[in-house]
This record gives sequence, C-alpha cells and structure tokens, in this order.
Amino acid sequence: MPYVLISTQIRLETGPTMVGDEYSDPAIMNYLGARKTTMLGNNFSEYHVDDPPRMVLDKLEKIGYRVVNMTGVGQTLVWCLHKETM
Repeated sequence: MPYVLISTQIRLETGPTMVGDEYSDPAIMNYLGARKTTMLGNNFSEYHVDDPPRMVLDKLEKIGYRVVNMTGVGQTLVWCLHKETM
C-alpha cells in the first residue's frame, strides 16, 4: 500500500495518533506498535498509537514514506504520506 493517512485532534497533538483503518497493512501497523480499536457505535475499526504525530512521521520516514500533504479539518490534523513502489 503506497499511501498512509495519519491524524490527531488539535488538543491531543502529543498523542494518541490515528495511524490507519481496518484495511491498513498489518506489517506497517505492527512496526508502529498500533492497536486496533472499534469505538462504541462505529461499524469500523481504526489503528491508534500513543505516540505524537511527529514520532509517527519519523518512524514512517525511516521505512521510505514521505509527506505528500498536510491539512487541518475542523479540530483534526491530517497527514497524507506516500511510498514510492519499485
């Protein structure tokens, strides 16, 4: 999977960070130390880590991901990362 989205709430910029959905690459989620959770009332799962976004971005850079874009959506910060495929 060449794209990854991570996000956090503005008031929680020290963590936790949402690092994937239920279809994310399990190997990447394992590398990040993410745990899969389903919030009460949701019919989907998300992967979270306790690390702040900066640490997650550093870890993803080490395995070849680069930030493509970053934006704020309401009270949420979102980063889109891409990894070149050979």
